[in-house]
Amino acid sequence: MPVDTSTSAAAPRLLPRGEHHPVPEVSTSDADWAALADRALDLHPSTAVDEGLVDLTEPAQDQLPPVIRRALADFSVDPGPAGALLLRGLPVGDLPATPPSPTAPTAKDRVSELILLTVARALGEPVGYGPEHGGALVQNLLPVRAAAATQTSTSSAVDLEFHTETAFHPHRPRYLLLSCLRSDRSARTYLCSVRALLEGLTASERLVLSEPRFRTRVDESFGGTPDMPLGPLVPVLSGDRAAPTLVFDDQLMVGTDPKARRVLARLADVARTRRLAVVLEPGDLLVVDNHACIHGRSSFSARYDGTDRWLQRAFVIEDLAPSAPDRVGRIIDTDFASGPAS
Repeated sequence: MPVDTSTSAAAPRLLPRGEHHPVPEVSTSDADWAALADRALDLHPSTAVDEGLVDLTEPAQDQLPPVIRRALADFSVDPGPAGALLLRGLPVGDLPATPPSPTAPTAKDRVSELILLTVARALGEPVGYGPEHGGALVQNLLPVRAAAATQTSTSSAVDLEFHTETAFHPHRPRYLLLSCLRSDRSARTYLCSVRALLEGLTASERLVLSEPRFRTRVDESFGGTPDMPLGPLVPVLSGDRAAPTLVFDDQLMVGTDPKARRVLARLADVARTRRLAVVLEPGDLLVVDNHACIHGRSSFSARYDGTDRWLQRAFVIEDLAPSAPDRVGRIIDTDFASGPAS
């Protein structure tokens, strides 16, 4: 029997703090998704979430609601001042209990997976990363007791600090997609766009962040160790000065001189001050431009009883070709044994 996913209407969806730009929302109804949901229900629950399922998303593009297609096309050209987009009203299918681990088998239908990958395919090429849940193209994000106090997507007892997704990776995703299947009102997804950061930094601080004075460690989940060499010198801000690309990780990135370290700490403070909190509800899909917005998450109280928060995540790159030497199919598995790739 599906587990109840209803939530209280007491808490607002967007919880502003500081002066962050609002995230645009696109609302839809079940009727808008009926054709795509019916296609998914024709799939057996054991259907693998792999390249074969991604192949099904190509003809399914025509079944995306027109308002969603337009919003995604516009977002891919210009992520706007928020650097994120919130799609609402997506069907999630009939849900069993929240599984105990991201890779635990679960007898759910493939409605949420097909819809998530179809949206991802509209933005580019869905990929997985070998160390991330075995390279799964759709990853289940849920609290795991053993990881409660870690800086990972399966934690719950600590705030997940601001970061660019896989900031250390030469083939980091352009887009991060987070689809909510089951909500927790106390769990807040934090966003801070590059535009909001620029507005909180001085001209001299922006200049320092535009210089290659920073290095990033490989995350432990990707094989990083304390004695591993740091990555190459990189700037935090690059490209167009009015709308630069941003790469940052509060836990893994370091400045290489005292001024760079001070300015990096200042950026982290600005992000915490100006952040926007989003409470994801069932049927929400948050699209984050990983070049234009950093993200994090508040702590929350996990219950480990099958009713916990359950998100699904997908990564999207713009072009498969650059990752070809490190990729098999759609799974990128860069070897960091000797240190970060240049």
